[in-house]
Amino acid sequence: MNRIKDEWLHLKRHELCSQLFEHEYDLAMTLMAIIEQCGQRRGYPVERFIFNSD
Repeated sequence: MNRIKDEWLHLKRHELCSQLFEHEYDLAMTLMAIIEQCGQRRGYPVERFIFNSD
């Protein structure tokens, strides 16, 4: 398994466990916050990219 999949499994198992989200937006906002927190704890920068949907 690659490192991205490992990180995603960690997020699902340890950070998102037992949380229910009524809207996709709430899930997205929570994921962004968790990724920011993980970056701060581990001391690496986190960047968010916005892709065109055109």
